[in-house]
Amino acid sequence: MQRQPQEIQTLYAELSERLAAYEAARSFSTLKGSFATKRVSGASYWYFKTSASASGQREYSVGPDTPATRAVIEAYQKDRAAVVEVESNIARLCAMLRQGGAMMTDTVSAKVISGLGSAGVFRLGGVLVGTHAYIALGNVLGVRWQSSLSTQDIDILARPVLEVAIGEVEADLPATLESLNMGFLPAPGLDPRRPETSFVVRGKTLRVDLLTPAQGRRTGAPVRIPRLKASAQPLEFLDYLLEATVDVPIINGGATMVKVPDPARFALHKLIVSMDRPVAFQAKVAKDRQQAAEMIEVLMQDRPGDIELAAENINARGPGWRKRLKEGVARLPDTLADAKQKILGLIS
Repeated sequence: MQRQPQEIQTLYAELSERLAAYEAARSFSTLKGSFATKRVSGASYWYFKTSASASGQREYSVGPDTPATRAVIEAYQKDRAAVVEVESNIARLCAMLRQGGAMMTDTVSAKVISGLGSAGVFRLGGVLVGTHAYIALGNVLGVRWQSSLSTQDIDILARPVLEVAIGEVEADLPATLESLNMGFLPAPGLDPRRPETSFVVRGKTLRVDLLTPAQGRRTGAPVRIPRLKASAQPLEFLDYLLEATVDVPIINGGATMVKVPDPARFALHKLIVSMDRPVAFQAKVAKDRQQAAEMIEVLMQDRPGDIELAAENINARGPGWRKRLKEGVARLPDTLADAKQKILGLIS
């Protein structure tokens, strides 16, 4: 684990602030597009054409050719100029971060994540998990990870029902992936009667999986996520990640604001799930443990209280959780002896 220079940590904080403000102010002016007139029944009407849509190029009616409609167009053009300047500044910060050695998401995965972000998946409670979240958390903690970060698996976690009232808003995840023109297709599961929860590009390793916490003993059948117009694979222990998340930028040529799990919960969750993976997935087990070990190392140095809170939460969840965490912690390297002792001391 390497520390990022203080200058890069400062730039990353600035990017986070600007991107958060940009997302909060999303409006008509953030859409790229153009206006044109059409003759309808002998009268002129203004339309706005944009490709920033999950279903590809769309055309929206603005209104008849009146002073009020022209005022809307003028306001868009004025606001759009300011938005372009903000987007240019964000891209410049991303370039500076790349040159300074910040953690970068690969170009192909960043394109997919950006598309999902534009469609509103993360604003609707979707949480990015897995290695791409780990890369982003490296920037949050100001470090460069040493473990292998090569992956094109994009895992999105979501609850079936959004618990925060935000109005009648939805995103079409399958249509968004199709609109990227990357060749995404639904990946059939073992049971063809069940809806797909994964999307793949034939002949490539690129994959998007939609996951959701298992409810009770129902761990097999896919669960519909209505607001994303897709189904998710239920898995155990995922509710632990959804209860505490942070908004962070995913960086490549530009930046996309996403939700990722709290770093301490991310690390302890890795240890828990590493104890349940089948023998055929031992490579993933090793990856889980290495990512957990690296994150625990930096958290113990900088934010030990986070580890304490995350462990105490697991301690209150029941014997199955405690047993798996104890076994996972026992397999951490001896260089983390202090961390092992601290975590085990919090698990009854």
